[in-house]
Order: sequence, then structure tokens, then C-alpha cells
Amino acid sequence: MGLSKLPQARQGGVGEKAPLPAGPPELARPVGVQGRARHDGVGDPTGRAAGRPQARPLSVYRPVSAELAITPTVSVVIPAMNEAANIPHVFATLPRWVNEVVLVDGRSTDGTVAVARAIRPETTIVCQPGFGKGDALLAGFAACRCDIIVTIDGDGSTDGREIVQFVSALVAGADFAKGSRFASAGRSDDITLTRRCGNRLLNVLVNRMFGTHYTDLCYGFNAFWARYLGAMAVDCPGFEVETLMSIRAAKAGLVIQEIPSYERPRLYGSSNLSAIRDGCRILRVILREKIRHGRCRDEARDPISRLSPGTSAIEVIAGPDRESL
Repeated sequence: MGLSKLPQARQGGVGEKAPLPAGPPELARPVGVQGRARHDGVGDPTGRAAGRPQARPLSVYRPVSAELAITPTVSVVIPAMNEAANIPHVFATLPRWVNEVVLVDGRSTDGTVAVARAIRPETTIVCQPGFGKGDALLAGFAACRCDIIVTIDGDGSTDGREIVQFVSALVAGADFAKGSRFASAGRSDDITLTRRCGNRLLNVLVNRMFGTHYTDLCYGFNAFWARYLGAMAVDCPGFEVETLMSIRAAKAGLVIQEIPSYERPRLYGSSNLSAIRDGCRILRVILREKIRHGRCRDEARDPISRLSPGTSAIEVIAGPDRESL
């Protein structure tokens, strides 16, 4: 089982580089508010084999709260640029049982990397190759070695103590745990009226276009199983990255669970977010994904239309690795 009430289990240390458990972690039961729960591997992009989970030795369980112990390892990705004043607070909120912290530095000039190393020497530092939050997250994902990937912001607005709620949702059966400032107990003390209205309009648009039920589209606190990185295929550089991940998770049929979250005001410094500029980028991503979504459905209904001149239908049915009939 992926979770258990085992308060006596071994405690994972700060930054512990725990070996990854063999095979995908077992889940307790498939639950989620969006997406289709899968049983016996049917429709699972990972091709997970059917069958009952095998019991694990008690020694591999790590307690994450008084009631919950888990086997999967956890990476936390933090994109940061000139956040030296905020990093001490961000690191202080991270749970002790987190296995790996990946700090993606966007060419900081204020000593962000030095502060991170002084507080947590085992932190994995990634120098961002390009520009933008999406580019930073992609670089961070490539460096992660754990079963679960959590993304939080480096400005102190997200609380690492909430990570346990995201991880709990994943080990209970969700594929993608999406933070929401506007679901039930969630709230934000940082978002402006303009950004709130823009988020709501974009949120309605995505829900209607893709059949989702999201309450928050543009929030940086999320968690997912690392094995689904390919399904989301992040390929955008900017703040539109969270929207892209949410849309592609839904298109891939992942089980999505929204987690209420409290967004605090940035502690120090100023944000690089521009409501108008980044809102337009998000809108372009939504429209692009909708066009691709419609094109994929049309091709699925009419595979013959994809044939290049001179290609027979029999060759497509047979596939590239099989002899033509």
C-alpha cells in the first residue's frame, strides 16, 4: 500500500537521498474530482500491470504526519530569481521528510544560490538555461530523481507545510494534485482585482473548452507523479506554464484533485508577472491547445486523412513494425 497509519515508521531526514522504490508506488484507492479513475491498468498511460499491490516492508515507510506514512520519494522544485531574502522563509516551511529540493536559479545577482547552499547544502542547484517560469520548471523537472514532483514559488507566497495535503491526494489515487486559491478553504491575500477577474475569465474558458471543473487556473502550487511528465510535455517558457500543465493533464485523462491553498503576499522584492502581457500569453496557449485537441479528435475519427500520398490504408493498420498485409 502507498499509505498507512504507521507512527513508528522510520523518519526520513532533511534532504535524504532515499533510493527510489522498485516499480511505481502502489496507491490506496483511485479517487479524484476530475478525470477517470483507472482499475487494473486499463487506460493507464504508464501501462501499469493489473493485480493487487504487494505489501511493502515497514522499514520503507516514512511518516509525513501523525496519521500518514508513505513509500514514494518527493522532490520539490523551486524556481527563483533574486529571491535571497525569501529563500530562508521558503526553506523553513519545507517538511523534513522531503527527499530532494531542486532550486532553479534564473541568473540571480543577489546571492540566491549562496543563501540556499548555506541553509541547505544538499540542495540541487540548476542554472536555468533560458528565461521565464516555464523554462525554469522544465529545467527543474529534468533534475528531479523522485517519484513525486511538487512545485512551489520562491517568493514566500506558497506555504511548504501544505505539501502534505498534495502528497496525500496523490498516494490516495490522484495523478495530479492542483492547488487552488478559490476552492473551499483556499484564499489569496496577494492577487489583485485585475488578476482575479482575468483568472476567472480564463478559467471559465478552459472549463467550457475542455470539460474541466477547475476553480483556479494560474497557481504555482502543484504536485504530480513524475511518471506523467511526458503526458504534460511542458514546452512553454513563461507564466502560462501552469495553465498548460492543467490543460494537458485533463487531455491525458489524468485523475485531478484540487487542493485548497492559501496564497500569502510576496515577502520581499517585486514580481515579474504582468497581468496584461501574461494574460495574453495564457489565452494563446488555451486557444492553441484547443486547436490541437480538435485536430487530434478529427484524426482519431478519420485516420485515412493522415496518410501521405502513396501510402496504403493496409500499411497504417499493420503499423511500422509489422509486415504489410
